[in-house]
Amino acid sequence: MSGPALHLALEIDGDGAHPAAWRRAAHSPDQLLTPRRVAGVAAVAENAGFTLITLDDGVLPPGAAPDPVGRIGAVERAAFVAASTSTVGIAPVLPLTYAEPFHVSSQLASLDHISAGHAGWVVTEEERPEAARAWGRPPVADGAARARESRDGVEVARALWDSWEDDAVIRSVATSRYLDRERLHYIDFTGDTYAVKGPAIVPRPPQGQLVVLGDPGQVPSEQLDVALVTGRDLPAIATAAAAAGTPRAFAEVEVALDTPEATAAERVADLERHAPWTDRGRLRHIGSADGLTALLGELSRYVDGVRLRPLVLDEELPVLSRLVLPALSGRRLVARPLPGTSLRSTLGLERPANRFAAPAVAVQEEAR
Repeated sequence: MSGPALHLALEIDGDGAHPAAWRRAAHSPDQLLTPRRVAGVAAVAENAGFTLITLDDGVLPPGAAPDPVGRIGAVERAAFVAASTSTVGIAPVLPLTYAEPFHVSSQLASLDHISAGHAGWVVTEEERPEAARAWGRPPVADGAARARESRDGVEVARALWDSWEDDAVIRSVATSRYLDRERLHYIDFTGDTYAVKGPAIVPRPPQGQLVVLGDPGQVPSEQLDVALVTGRDLPAIATAAAAAGTPRAFAEVEVALDTPEATAAERVADLERHAPWTDRGRLRHIGSADGLTALLGELSRYVDGVRLRPLVLDEELPVLSRLVLPALSGRRLVARPLPGTSLRSTLGLERPANRFAAPAVAVQEEAR
C-alpha cells in the first residue's frame, strides 16, 4: 500500500449505478447529456476531495428499455471536465476489444496534456456481440481473445507514449526546427492480429505514462498501475488485492446511503420496482454514512483506494461530500490531492523513464 491515506475514486457516468437512477435524479432527463451536468458533478467531486473520477463508456448505449439511455464519449467528456478542474484525476473507460490502439493512445496522451498530468485510463472489454457490428469488425468471441486484444492494446499504447522522448520538441526559431527527429522512435510492435510501427503523433504525456487501471483478470498485472478488485465481502477483497501484483489496488464498492428524505433501503426498494440492481460481484453498502465510513476504514487495511459507484449520483454525492469524506479526513484516512501534483504523484507512483531514452544515455556515457 502507498501509506495510510485511502484514495477515493468516483464513477460519474449517467445518473448512478442503478439502471433506473434517472427516476430519482435532481434534473430532467434531457439535461443528462449537457456539458454543464458533467462539469457540475466533477466540480462537486473535486471540492469534496476525491482523488479520481472515472467515466464509463462503450460503443453501445448503456442500459435497456424502457429507461432512457444516452451517452457522450468518455474521452470527450473527460477533456471538457479537464478544462474546469485542477486537482482531481480524470480516467475515461476505453475498451480495446475493437478500438484501434494507436488512436486510443493519441486520445489519452492529448487528455494528459489538456489536464496537465491528471489523466488516467480504465481498460475494459467489450463483451456484447453488437459492439462488433457497430465497429464494423468481426466479433471477438471468447474471453481469451478479448484478453489478448487488451494485452496487446495496452502494450502498444504504452510504447507509443514513449516513442517521443521528453525533450523531442525543441521549437528552435533560429534553426526552424520544431522536433529533434533523433528523439522520435519506431515501436515496431507485432502482435497476433496486427502490427504498429509508430511513432506517435502526440508528444509524450506530462506523466510520461498515464495511470492505467483495470481488472488483473483481463489485463496482465505488469501492464497495470492500479488493479480494480472485486469481492462481495472484506475477506474476498483482501485476497484479490493481495494477489493483484500491481503497484496499487482499488476496491470496487457500490453504495446506497441514507438521506434526509429516505433510508437507503427505501430508496433501493423504490428503484427496484422499475428495474433490478444487477449483482456484479462487488461489495455493496446499503445504509448510513457512518456505516460507510467504518467500512472504508476497514478497507484501508487491505487496499490503496476505493472506487465508489453511487446508487443515484444526485442523492449519494451530497452525503459523501458532507458526511463521509470529512469524517475520513478527520480520522486521517484520506488526503486531498494537492494543487500542482500529477495523478501519478498523488498515488505515490514514480514517473517512469522513457524506454527508448535509456539506451541513448548509456551510449553517450560510454563515449565519454
